[in-house]
Amino acid sequence: MALTGRTALLAAVGSLPVGLLAPSWTGMLAVNAPLSLAILCDYALAAPVRRLQFTRSGDTSVRLGDSANVQLTLTNPSRRRLRAHLRDAWPPSSWPSGTDHTASRHTITVPAGERRRITTVLRPTRRGDRRAARVTVRSFGPLGLAARQANHEVPWTVRVLPPFASRKHLPSRLARLRELDGRTSVLVRGQGTEFDSLREYVPGDDTRSIDWRATARQTSVAVRTWRPERDRHILVVLDTGRTSAGRVGDIPRLDASMDAALLLTALASRAGDRVDLLAYDRQVRAYVQGRTAKDLLPAVVNALAPLEAALVETDARGLSSAALAHAPRRSLIVLLTSLEAAPVEEGLLPVLPQLTRRHTVLVASVADPRTDAMTEARGTVEAVYEAAAGTQTQEQRRRTSEQMQRHGVTVVDATPDNLAPALADAYLALKAAGRL
Repeated sequence: MALTGRTALLAAVGSLPVGLLAPSWTGMLAVNAPLSLAILCDYALAAPVRRLQFTRSGDTSVRLGDSANVQLTLTNPSRRRLRAHLRDAWPPSSWPSGTDHTASRHTITVPAGERRRITTVLRPTRRGDRRAARVTVRSFGPLGLAARQANHEVPWTVRVLPPFASRKHLPSRLARLRELDGRTSVLVRGQGTEFDSLREYVPGDDTRSIDWRATARQTSVAVRTWRPERDRHILVVLDTGRTSAGRVGDIPRLDASMDAALLLTALASRAGDRVDLLAYDRQVRAYVQGRTAKDLLPAVVNALAPLEAALVETDARGLSSAALAHAPRRSLIVLLTSLEAAPVEEGLLPVLPQLTRRHTVLVASVADPRTDAMTEARGTVEAVYEAAAGTQTQEQRRRTSEQMQRHGVTVVDATPDNLAPALADAYLALKAAGRL
């Protein structure tokens, strides 16, 4: 049984004249006995709550930053009208901070034998799976003095997907891809290594492109045209170890790496390449392989949604072995990891020759924009020390990048907002140069 504020107010109002005019046990009993009887009658007339029936429907996935609607259908099988307050409990990250009280609580009236549907609007603030906790129902009697209360388990899961904020860069990169493929008019012929077709020679064409056999069979000079390679294999490897848990601005490094991986996946699938995804720290955390171009991006988004950084040092040798095992033929391996000197020099650099011997390797890392701001600080002793620390950090990252480049690795080091387009540009540059 739960008592309401109305009951407390009536008890206080009834006790006030007794305390002033006739302060005795008899006076208190004269006031509280009728109130207790009213409470018991009200409790007895409240609709039972344990027999209520619940079903759920609605959204099962939502992008981070958007809203999801989850419907809860309540059926009242009793012969009494249900007047209730209902709390649809979800994890705290299902709403912005401070909005839980208004978003999860509902007031509902259900006549006997009928059903009603209520909608809970979720606005998640983190990626991953959000599971409904429980439904708490408090059924009030007609007088509003007492209530029955019970909890019901009504399972439902909403998967919060990565926001894919970098998709705004996709149209411009697709336009560049069409230029490389020669499907739009450009001043310079697109580079590539795969034969596309023959056409008639025009002044200014490279004479090395003349096909002399085809020319001998016709009356005009024929030249070969080329297009960027297609059906190449790309393995995107996400480092989910300790360094990916660090926050850069408002988001973890892992989330910025995910956004870059999604843009690259969307672009490469449109280019006709095959893309696989591998997330690894000391074991495989996620793996997507062998999907068609139509199903690839949804599969990658779904695999990345529940992924969280593990607070362990990444096993670089295990990562290299896993990458080689999932890329048996020559591939482009895109490794999204940190450029911190210690983890790279002790872990990644010794295993890079194993990867570059068989594959083209591209390493992308999230840079902290605050480092640039620190290098420009002046005016106080503290600011000078900050500038020195920022400059030292930049110099360490530069040296680490140069060490990787000496192994034939392409390095992309950019801030969270620029990492995704920079990685897409690096992929297009490799494609234009025929290095895939």
